[in-house]
Amino acid sequence: MEKKYKALALDLDGTLMDSNKELSDVNKKAVWEAIDVGTAVILASGRPMFGVLPVARMLELEKRGGYVLAYNGGNILDCKTGKLVYERYVPKQCIEDICIAARECDVAPLTYYKDKVISERADDEYVIKEAFCNSASIMQVDNIPEFVDYPVSKVLVVGEHKKLLPVKEKLENKYSDILELFFSEDYFLEVVPKNVGKDASLAELLSQLGIKREELIACGDGLNDISMIKYAGLGIAMKNAYDEVKNNADMVTDLNNDENAVADVINRFIINEQ
Repeated sequence: MEKKYKALALDLDGTLMDSNKELSDVNKKAVWEAIDVGTAVILASGRPMFGVLPVARMLELEKRGGYVLAYNGGNILDCKTGKLVYERYVPKQCIEDICIAARECDVAPLTYYKDKVISERADDEYVIKEAFCNSASIMQVDNIPEFVDYPVSKVLVVGEHKKLLPVKEKLENKYSDILELFFSEDYFLEVVPKNVGKDASLAELLSQLGIKREELIACGDGLNDISMIKYAGLGIAMKNAYDEVKNNADMVTDLNNDENAVADVINRFIINEQ
């Protein structure tokens, strides 16, 4: 009998990873079992590429096969070949206005350089939080737009939610035709190229793999996971997910991310198909 689900997209923070940002042996073995029965495993994260690759290496995806969808879908990497199969970048002319809007609203813009988080406010608590998520060091720069002379996949604006709302409004009013703006957490405003999101990039990857969206399971907990949860044939929210995520999911797990909810999903819907 042909498998019902042929692809599995997994958010990292709050989903595959526990609250200490660690990957349990139970989840790791379950992912390997999914790969062994022919499932295309996709790590779909808002993290930068260097923040996802350590998890991909723990899962041995370079040997076993699998994909990394980083920057909410701005880059997709085929782990086995080491090649990007999809890449999109923030238009250069937008970066200065993003930073100006952030400064005006007393919040911090940040982006990435090699394996570092770069920010004009290295001591900001939310900048530190993003660096922790990616096990990265922080590099203080005087002016992000002047520093970045390379393609930028994502700019993150971080701070209190009420201060981020006017930043989002300003940028949407000016750049709604070339930028996407959405929250991954209340305190993280994601700024990516137009039509970049976990849903759109998964559609691109599945097209390349010859897999239908109905054959995709997507698991997540954050606000930036809603698009892929709605897109997937089976969209699953973690027990610990935001209520808005749960409201858009086909089902909510009985277990949370500290209780190996992903392994339970794999066992139920891929290993022992229900």
